[in-house]
Amino acid sequence: MVDRRALARLRLAERQGLKLAILCRTAAVAAGIVWFISAWNAVGATPSTLGLTALTLYALIGIASYSVIGTRFERWWVKYALYAIDILGVCAFLVVIPVNSSAPGLPQVIAFRSFGIYFLFPLLAMACLTLSWRLVAWSGLVSVAGWWSSFGIAIAGMEQRISWSDLPHEATEAQFLSVFLSPDFVGYGSRIQETGLLLIAAMILALAVHRARRVFLAQVAAEIAREQMVRTFGRFVPETIAERLASDRGALTPQVRHGVALVLDIEEFTKYADGRDPAEVISTLGTFLADAADAISAHEGVVISFTGDGLLAAFNTPLEIRDPERAALDAASDLLAAAEENGFRVRIGLAAGPIATGRVGSDRRQAFTIYGDTVNRAARFEVLAKEVGATVLADAGVAEKSKPEDRLKPLGEYRVRGFEAPLPVWSKELVALPGKPD
Repeated sequence: MVDRRALARLRLAERQGLKLAILCRTAAVAAGIVWFISAWNAVGATPSTLGLTALTLYALIGIASYSVIGTRFERWWVKYALYAIDILGVCAFLVVIPVNSSAPGLPQVIAFRSFGIYFLFPLLAMACLTLSWRLVAWSGLVSVAGWWSSFGIAIAGMEQRISWSDLPHEATEAQFLSVFLSPDFVGYGSRIQETGLLLIAAMILALAVHRARRVFLAQVAAEIAREQMVRTFGRFVPETIAERLASDRGALTPQVRHGVALVLDIEEFTKYADGRDPAEVISTLGTFLADAADAISAHEGVVISFTGDGLLAAFNTPLEIRDPERAALDAASDLLAAAEENGFRVRIGLAAGPIATGRVGSDRRQAFTIYGDTVNRAARFEVLAKEVGATVLADAGVAEKSKPEDRLKPLGEYRVRGFEAPLPVWSKELVALPGKPD
């Protein structure tokens, strides 16, 4: 199913292309007027009033069509009518305009041999600018129909018609020239070749435009998805990380990957907020959470969601990094420092293991989330930290990757709600942090 926003952009591109095509058309008509006057003056004749009037009318039709594009007066059939008028006008010129004003007796069919069908090819090229394959195909069909209609009119009054079939089987040079240069030579075979090639070119161009539309829609849909992804994660991570997530098309697809979940919560935030001005509370909380998000992003983590006065973050999912345990421990230290600077105490739970990731929600509203035992364990450790009087609790997976400077010490095994077997727990030794909640 094509994204409606991508279709809207395609329609806008079609309108812009149609405007460009009409501008090219107007320039071509202006050049035609100059050429028409110059050609007549070159032979010392007065330009045809009918021809100048027709060209001027064509220019005015184009200007009128341009003015309604994108307005409530725009109609889908206008561009088809405009191209039909242009094509049939070119074909009519071959019938109406004399081949040579100084030799009015020349058969009008010579115009088809002298000027050729190539006058219609620029119209097909301009139709491609509209990004409408139907218009290109329509232009090709109208060109062939108009060409044969005008050709039929041109040869209708001829008493004698000579074609390639009138050549002897083994014609001499003189016989060939007598047929080919005869004023009565209509060349049915040549006309069939010309219109056949024109129609083939039109269908190929229509196919090319159709393919270009599909590529355009695919690129716009990818761009929209990328913009949406950057906007979504741009609220939680720096733009550089959001761009990396957007560049990795598989980052947000449902998957299970080893990573570290980090759950943070502010201690006694309800007590802190009680009696304070709500605007002040929100401002202070917003500042801290912004600092917390920056601290996590600095270690290539991703804030998955803000949970009131806390947050949930992940390392190594959806953004792949080399050492998620190390990154999570370093981020935890920075989070404690950020909390101190903002006058808060926080509790942090860290757990390493398989983490399931993916988008949830409807087509209109979606959210990216992580879930699984690892995430649950980190959340339970954050709650357990309050019970044991710790600031940071980590599981065995995180502790295994710790260094002496992390100052992790084993607390033994604890029963945690949601897990049958007791879980080994490590605590990060810290100097007591003063904070506003007290």
